[in-house]
Amino acid sequence: MLDLEGVDLGEELKSIVGKVREDDPYIKQVRVAINRPNVVRVVFDLKGAVKPYVFPLAPAGGYRHRLVLDLYPETPRDPLLALMQPKPDPIGEIANAPVLESPPSLMAPAAGAATSDSPAAPIPDLPVVKLQPGKPVPVRAEARAKPPKVARMVTIVIDAGHGGEDPGARGRGGTLEKDVTLAIAKLLKERINREPGMRAVLTRDGDYFIGLAQRVQKARRVQADLLVSVHADAFVQSQARGSSVFALSERGATSAAARWLAKRENESDLIGGVNLDVKDPVLARTLLDLSQTAAISDSLKLGKAVLGELGDINRLHKSAVEQAGFAVLKAPDIPSILVETAFISNPQEERRLNDAAYQEKMANAMLQGIKGYLAQNPPLARARLAQVP
Repeated sequence: MLDLEGVDLGEELKSIVGKVREDDPYIKQVRVAINRPNVVRVVFDLKGAVKPYVFPLAPAGGYRHRLVLDLYPETPRDPLLALMQPKPDPIGEIANAPVLESPPSLMAPAAGAATSDSPAAPIPDLPVVKLQPGKPVPVRAEARAKPPKVARMVTIVIDAGHGGEDPGARGRGGTLEKDVTLAIAKLLKERINREPGMRAVLTRDGDYFIGLAQRVQKARRVQADLLVSVHADAFVQSQARGSSVFALSERGATSAAARWLAKRENESDLIGGVNLDVKDPVLARTLLDLSQTAAISDSLKLGKAVLGELGDINRLHKSAVEQAGFAVLKAPDIPSILVETAFISNPQEERRLNDAAYQEKMANAMLQGIKGYLAQNPPLARARLAQVP
């Protein structure tokens, strides 16, 4: 029960009753009523034991003072078991997309495979083999051969940094990081979708807030092969300039600047009402999974390919891929990089970030880096493909 003193029972409070879905993992229903004069009581009927955390948020953007109530399961699920046995986790329109068998229009045919325009290959007559106890089953030579490589659709999730009430960094000319990142992300998506065998999915396609953990979960729900998070850097000194690429670090950041930047980016979750003192166990313990090591290795390869292309259109802030503890890079099985397109705090680079031609060059450079990585590291074949709108 949550008692709110000095609060009127208005339509906005009454409306929260209908916002709880039947498949909510923790809350069965919500009831709101006047408990006594000048006190409104909100009752949460729970489906199981939880640990509640309540904390206030200061005004931000178009929001005033807020009171946030977080409910966490009393017994957190084991993250490794959760990875082996994924369960539906509704987190938005993309996350709720059904997983269907890959339609032919989304799958590149394998070499030599029959298509709708070509006659089906005849089925050869196979000899009848009589099984006798104690004798091995004969195996045809064709069956011993390795299966051919299967070309398939590659899914790339593009994450436009910040959004909504979280504007990100702000340039001296008033440019907001959230606007620049979304513009470049949309251009990159458009170019990826033009490529055969590739498709792109945005974590956000408008000016609204989305938590860092939800961005990772969306990427996993659509079975992403790669995740590219787009940002615009900022520093206390306006002389700082150049593009950078980050991958996740197993033991923290590789430089003081990287640690400071990771902390600044991760703190954006506080604006959206997430208590940073209590991290999602999947994110907090994801490094325990051995697949994280392989993902980080591939992330460094992807980052190197993208960084090489960025160097052709802009000065590089660092000549090598840096590593830091960005929460958005912690997908345990998806190679993920964070691209700092330029320093929005540098007046010259701020003007370039607002230039449509430069935004297109940036999107093209990232695309070429992604294609270069995929040419050397083709994704494994997959029998099922997540369908997205």
